[in-house]
Parts: sequence; structure tokens; C-alpha cells
Amino acid sequence: RYSLFYNHLKNIEESEGGLDKFTKSYKTFGVNQLEDGGIYCKEWAPGAEAVFLAGDFNGWNPFSHPYKKLEYGKWELFMPPEDGCSPVPHGSKLKVVIRAQNGALLYRISPWARYVVRDEDKVNYDWVHWNPPQSYIHKNPSPKRLKSLRIYESHVGIASPEGKVASYKNFTYNVLPRIKDLGYNCVQLMAIMEHAYYASFGYQVTSFFAASSRYGTPDDLKEMIDVAHSMGITVLLDVVHSHASKNSEDGLNQFDGTDSCFFHSGYRGNHQLWDSRLFDYANWEVLRFLLSNLRMWIEDYRFDGFRFDGVTSMLYHHHGIGTGFSGDYNEYFGLHVDEDALCYLMLANHMINTLHPECITIAEDVSGMPALCRPVAEGGGGFDYRLAMAIPDKWIQIIKELKDEDWNMGNIVHTLTNRRCEEKYIAYAESHDQALVGDKTLAFHLMDAEMYTNMSVLIPLTPVIDRGIQLHKMIRLITHALGGESYLNFMGNEFGHPEWLDFPRIGNNESYHYARRQFNLTEDDLLRYKFLNAFDRDMNKLEERFGWLASPQAYVSEKHESNKVIAFERAGLIFIFNFHPYQSYVDYRVGNWHSSLTVAFKYKILLDSDAGEYGGHKRLDHNTEYFSEEYPHNYRPNSIMV
Repeated sequence: RYSLFYNHLKNIEESEGGLDKFTKSYKTFGVNQLEDGGIYCKEWAPGAEAVFLAGDFNGWNPFSHPYKKLEYGKWELFMPPEDGCSPVPHGSKLKVVIRAQNGALLYRISPWARYVVRDEDKVNYDWVHWNPPQSYIHKNPSPKRLKSLRIYESHVGIASPEGKVASYKNFTYNVLPRIKDLGYNCVQLMAIMEHAYYASFGYQVTSFFAASSRYGTPDDLKEMIDVAHSMGITVLLDVVHSHASKNSEDGLNQFDGTDSCFFHSGYRGNHQLWDSRLFDYANWEVLRFLLSNLRMWIEDYRFDGFRFDGVTSMLYHHHGIGTGFSGDYNEYFGLHVDEDALCYLMLANHMINTLHPECITIAEDVSGMPALCRPVAEGGGGFDYRLAMAIPDKWIQIIKELKDEDWNMGNIVHTLTNRRCEEKYIAYAESHDQALVGDKTLAFHLMDAEMYTNMSVLIPLTPVIDRGIQLHKMIRLITHALGGESYLNFMGNEFGHPEWLDFPRIGNNESYHYARRQFNLTEDDLLRYKFLNAFDRDMNKLEERFGWLASPQAYVSEKHESNKVIAFERAGLIFIFNFHPYQSYVDYRVGNWHSSLTVAFKYKILLDSDAGEYGGHKRLDHNTEYFSEEYPHNYRPNSIMV
């Protein structure tokens, strides 16, 4: 694999003048404004017989501005300035006109288009030339690379209690302060790359270089990222390079009139479950397109890294469909692995690490491909983190299938710690996947219909709400502290957002009722959501103080099946969880270790899920001091009584 990667890199150096020049193509392809006011256009359309530019600027004459054919399927057009001004004014609508091999004229949006919009009375998007007189100027530097990532997974469009598509401005001034207050230091943005179908959650991308216009302008997004940086918040983009929308009128599909171009032709170029097109990662121009795309998001918008979606689909020719992964190495090495896609991922991470070493990359891979998060120089994939996707599945499984008294402590610990110690994992109890229609959030699984009637503090706690609130806090804390080297939460789930997530579509009469986040629930002192919100905030603040995510893996000293107790140490802290549905314990001995044999270590409670401010029963005295003694317990040299 490293040999394949090295050969690609060597070819880029020899034929393209180096990685820097090769990946800077976003500044020359598409329609670009020159310093003298002229316009330079460039496209890759290997299947085209002729290429033209049409739009408002020439009265939509499809033939007045032909491109000149270059080698390797490229086309270019130069338009001199007119009286010192651009021949294509800012805000003009444009189309690339392709004469296909069968003679048909195809009106297409440039794959490199920076801004596309859709009028309310239209189905398809229009390409709009974005060249404002004064672009947004970033004022704040990007935050330094974080040791402990606490990620707030977000969707701009649903980030409001109102039933509408929310804006970049709303996120900037109403949501970012909330994220900061909750103690998250990183926001991961979904559905930013333009997608014609809103209900696709942003995963059916139509314009890869365009920030979604349904939330505002490109400058609005730049301002949002700049304000996040002023708060010390790192901003990651959920990038979709695993597939593309099948749209041809306003997407990449059949751009030059052929079935291939950016994609594999025939069966290999179609994803049978996602109904989308699959990139040809062996194609030189596809590599240019995708690598330049990453660089554009970093350099123009100042994103601090990426979460790569659908990596499992990229890694294997079977795309993970109907395939289970047990961890056997035969599952990861063989002819079923798409080495071209893997090589692209290695190139992408190498480019990012070389040109922007402060950036972070995350792989969404369910298969567990070995070395995916090891350096490219070692033959690894080059990612910094991978998502621990087994953890949320485990929580949903045990909540749905088991009674509280049947929970298996050893199985929970195994799921939370089953990772390669030399690769960093992002732990999460639930993400957007669990919130989507057809599934339920953890809070809804735990409390279900009672969330509609019994979340008021004016009503006595029912057993369902009481147990649900307590487990919600415990599940998140043990996942945070034991499950990985980073932590992720999907917006709203921190306070147990009720119901599910569903975008407006024909099946729900185009309703926005479930396409929103009811942040207002945490601001109502008469509702119990405020307790979960406060616990999540203080949990993050405690990690910020002690840095357990950046510490070595925890030492688990106890997983007691009959007592339903889990105890472990990490970052100098002792974490103790009692999952028993009705049994509490007095003078419970917990093993621990400390380096000094002469000083009696004293412990105090730092975070207590049973505290009153978190909706608990206040059964513990926080003024109590617990002294470690030289009394071995559970293979630890010392222990405390709690």
C-alpha cells in the first residue's frame, strides 16, 4: 500500500510540479477572477465534443464563448476585462454548455462552482458567480491543535427551535455560545457541502466546492468559523468523498455526457444501497478534484480538519454491504480491498499533514481496518482518529433487549475498551445516526412516552423518568471516560432531546416539526432537561481540567456482575459506577494505585450523578474525605472505602 502511495506521490512531483501545485487547482479550475479584471475558465470534460460558457453575461447565447481544447480532456477559456471590469459580474448566473458525443447540448453546473442557489419555484439549483467586491476577512487565528477533543456534532439547518431552515448567522450568535458554555472545544459541521435534497442530511452532495446556500452566503459561513475560532473552538467539516449524488442537471453525474468522467462506469460506479455514484480514485483528474476540494475548505473557509464520511464503503469493493467484520486480518487484506480508494485516503492525509499539519482528520469506519490511524510513513491510512462505532450500538442493544438487572458489566467494559492502543478512537454514546427517524435517541429509549408528560419538576419523579435520567448521565460519563481518546455528542442529545430527527419530505407532508433542536427546553426551570444539560457541561469541564481523553487507557479494577459495579482509574481520577437498579452500598472497597508510599492520598467527590443540581437524590455528602490505605484490593496495591 505504501508503495502504491509513493508511486502516486512521485508521479505528482514529476508531472504536476509537486503536491502543492497539484492540489491548488481549485484556484484555476471553474470560473476564476483574475487580478486585471479578466476571467479564466477551465474544465475537465474528456467525453465532450465541445465546451461553451453561457449565462446572464451573454444573454444565454450557448455558442458565443467556446472553450479551447487542451490535452487530457481539459478545456480552457480566457475572457479579457471590459473597461477594466469583469465580463462576468458578481451574482451572474452561469452554465457550462457541453456538446456531447451524440450531438446533444447539455447545460451543466461546473464541478468547481463555489456558489449555487435554488429559486423557490424551481427544482434544480442554479450556478451563481460568487465574486463580491469585498470578501470576508478572517480576524482570528485557528486554535492550536487540541490534545483532548470534545466534539459537538452539529447541523446548521436544524439548530433552532423554530420549524424552518436555520441560518449560519443563527448558529454564529445563538449556538456557538451554547457550545462554548457546555465545554465542547470542537464543532463538527454536517451538511455544509451543497446538496440538492435537504432530507439526505447532506450525504448526497451535488456541488463539492459550494457551501450550502440554504443557510446563507459563503461569507456568512466564513464569519461563523471565524467567530468559533475567537472562542477557541476548532471547526471540522463532515466531508463526503465516498460517493456523490446521481443528479446530472445540478450535480456531477454525466457532466460530460458520459457515464464515467468522475466515476467508474457501469455497475462499479453505482452504490446499490445509497443510489449514488462512486468515484474512480485511480483517475488522475479525480484525485486532483478531491484533493483540491479538501485544500479549498481549509484555505478559503479556514476549516481545521475533516471527518471523512463513508470510509468503510471506500475501503472495500463490497462497500461493507452484507459483510460482517470479526477482526480477522483476512477481512482487511486481499482482493476485496479497494487499494485505489485507500491510496487516495493516504494521499489526502499526507497532503493535509504536509501543508496544514495543525489540521485533524477522522475516519468513519465500522470495519476496524488495521493501521487506518497510523502515519502514512508506516503504511497506515494517516488519520488522527477513528469513530468507535460499536459503542452506541452496544448501548442501544442492551437498553432495548435487556432488563436493568441483566446488564453485563464485563461486556460493557469490553466494548468500551476494545480498541488498538496505538490508534486513537472517538467515543460516543449516540450521534446523528441514532437520532434519525426509524430509530430513537438514548433518552427516548429510556423514557419514551413519559417524556411528553412527566418531565416537569412540579410532578413527582416516576420510576421511568428517574431511572432514565440517571442512566442517561451514567452512560455518557462512562463512555466519555473509558471509551476513547476523544468524545462526541450530537447537538441536543446532551440534554435528552425528545423524539427523533426527520427532515421535511413527501412522507411527512414536508413538515419541519422534527427538523429542529428545542434548545429552549433547557432554559425552562420547570423542566428536568436542565439537569441533564448541567451534568453534560460539568462533565466536559472536568475533562478540561484533568485531561483524561489525552491520558493513557484506563485501568479497570472492577466489573462486578452481581453488584453491577464498574470501577477504573484514569488521569489520576477514580471513576465508580453503580448500575444496580435498586441496590446501594456502604463502605464499598475500591482498589487504587498511587506512587507515594509515605503520603496518605486523600480523595474527594468531583462529579456525582446523584447530586441535586443534576436531578439526583443527594444521597452523598460532598464534604466527605476518602483516604487511600495500603490495603491491596482487586490487584491494586491500595484501596479506599466509599
